Amino acid sequence: MAVRSPVRRNSELTLLIIALVVGSGAMALVALSRNIDDRLRIAAPLIATVAVGYIGVHILVRKVARLSDPLVLPLIAGLNFIGLAAVYRLDPEPSGYGPAQVVWTAVGLLCFTATLIFLRDYRVLARFKYIFGFAGIVLLLLPLSPLGATINGARLWLRFGSYSFQPGELAKICLVVFFAAYLAERKELLAIASRKIGPFHIPDPKHFGPLLLMWGVSLLTMFYLRDLGSSLLFFSIFLVMIYVATARIVYVLFGMVLFGAGATLGYSMFSHVQVRVQTWLNPFNPDSIQGDSFQLAQSLFAFATGGLFGTGWGQGRPDIIPEAQTDFIFAVIGEELGLMGTAAVIVTFVLLIARGFRVALGCRNDFGQLLACGLTAIFAIQTFIILGGVTSTLPLTGITLPFMSFGGSSMLANFILWAIVVRISDQNASEPDPARTGEILIGGR
Repeated sequence: MAVRSPVRRNSELTLLIIALVVGSGAMALVALSRNIDDRLRIAAPLIATVAVGYIGVHILVRKVARLSDPLVLPLIAGLNFIGLAAVYRLDPEPSGYGPAQVVWTAVGLLCFTATLIFLRDYRVLARFKYIFGFAGIVLLLLPLSPLGATINGARLWLRFGSYSFQPGELAKICLVVFFAAYLAERKELLAIASRKIGPFHIPDPKHFGPLLLMWGVSLLTMFYLRDLGSSLLFFSIFLVMIYVATARIVYVLFGMVLFGAGATLGYSMFSHVQVRVQTWLNPFNPDSIQGDSFQLAQSLFAFATGGLFGTGWGQGRPDIIPEAQTDFIFAVIGEELGLMGTAAVIVTFVLLIARGFRVALGCRNDFGQLLACGLTAIFAIQTFIILGGVTSTLPLTGITLPFMSFGGSSMLANFILWAIVVRISDQNASEPDPARTGEILIGGR
């Protein structure tokens, strides 16, 4: 282990420097495209803040997670810095989105650091699974309280004066911890096929209770919070985790039927869901292109304008797209970096997701495997949903692109999420193999 540690960390440092150079260059090009005299001088402290922050996190990882995966931090830095450049391009003013996103990135790096420092053994989380489950439900439903605020038709935020926070981002992590611990304890019972229907062997119907409960939670999310994206995300995460725990495709098929029924019900009850589906089916409808479908149509025009290599940083007109800094940040990249730039971003996402699942495969206990898989699934499904919506492959849902879209809630949650994955990765490499030592790790104990 002593030999592998410096090799891993030196590889991480090399890749991190490359990511920071590329990201810093992107922000510098944005500044130069606006005003050579002023913007670069304003952007320089922002670039330095982020670069120093990532180098500081790398130094910490050398001390407290020296055997962790060396690709995770550089991949995060690459995505984050390109996202910062895109947000800064849209609003570079001192009080605008760009500088604010740098502040959120700095706070996110602090959360990443704090998680690694205080979470020295991820298996401790399994002891508090019911607390995490309760906290997840409370955080998810907190916007229904008097502090809740409705923005763009969805009631997902808590409002404190001029500041808003989306507690559902932290709820995802809490619920995944609960699911992982619960399924690790009951995977054998859930996997037993004790009934037969025709040629199919299925588990006892009473074991479908957790699936029905999660279906109910997703419906509450859709009906009361009026957010189809979060509903799809929560239910999909549970389906992925229960399939990984049991290897029973029947749970996935039954879950898809349940979600299809819920989505149909939501479509029939909520006009904003109908509008999003109709916009997805025909974004260039003459009757709605100046109204409901304007945002999606402008996004598609931006991708077309970008072509193969893009217009260059600061040379396009992504500011025409409403809310481009949040839901449609990928369209900004599509216009100014073109197909090659968007392909590079997608490949970076795929690599990061692959590293997360690789960490899950390397776990030697059920809880760790399910936890790493569930956390990575959050990130993967959220990325797929928003990329699909921006490119008109899926209906728009309004969730953010991890590490790239403007917003503090998502930024903080994703840094915490990947800090837990890094901790799991470090323990995978540093702990002895139970097959050789006789050690048995069950449910995180």
